[in-house]
Amino acid sequence: VQLVESGGGLVQAGGSLRLSCVASGSTDSINIMGWYRQAPGKQRELVAVIISGGGGTNYADSVKGRFTISRDNGKNTMYLQMNSLKPEDTAVYYCHARVGQLFRPHWGQGTQVTVSS
Repeated sequence: VQLVESGGGLVQAGGSLRLSCVASGSTDSINIMGWYRQAPGKQRELVAVIISGGGGTNYADSVKGRFTISRDNGKNTMYLQMNSLKPEDTAVYYCHARVGQLFRPHWGQGTQVTVSS
């Protein structure tokens, strides 16, 4: 499975961005997809996940009520709608998938999100 993110950029605090992640390859084997982020000098952290079967979602407390994860199975694309952005949301955002019976991790190359104050 290959994952390609897009949609990052520079936005002012309070603004919005939508990230996209297009999956290709054995997409039927994807169990879980999610978004992680990594700010300079910090560990990579989970932002949101969506489960392939029932579409259940989960969010980090820091983004609840502001970010929405969704998936369009017909387009093999996952989205992250980010509203009310804050400077502390600045990070490289990575698309992530767990694939197959062993739930092997796959990562995209990352897309930079910068929120100015």
